[in-house]
Amino acid sequence: MYGVLDISTSGLVAQRTRMTVIAQNQANRNTLLNAEGEYEPYRRRITVFAPGDPASGTGEGVRVKEIREDPAPLQARYEPGSPFADADGYVHYPNVNSVIEQMDAMEAQRAYDANIAVAEGTKAIMESVLRLIA
Repeated sequence: MYGVLDISTSGLVAQRTRMTVIAQNQANRNTLLNAEGEYEPYRRRITVFAPGDPASGTGEGVRVKEIREDPAPLQARYEPGSPFADADGYVHYPNVNSVIEQMDAMEAQRAYDANIAVAEGTKAIMESVLRLIA
């Protein structure tokens, strides 16, 4: 019975990490400079999941395998007067689409809520079993 709680917990942790990555993407959707102040447009991050829970050491549950950059092309905007414009007059902006990020956030929230519902259901079943035993 505790295995179900471990699986739900691993899902909660994974979705929380995904929400953090989505928030970072949204916060950096207009970022053109890196930490050193050099022109390097932010690239969207993607959370990649894999089976298994490192906390319990089992193959059950889910874990964050990696957080990687989205290989999609940057958004080119024609701004010939910008100091960041290339030879053709285009400035390349981050490949973050707010609509996609909002949809991903809604999906992550629903998955998070589903894991909470499973954990609450498991808790209720465990309480019922303990009442029957006692």
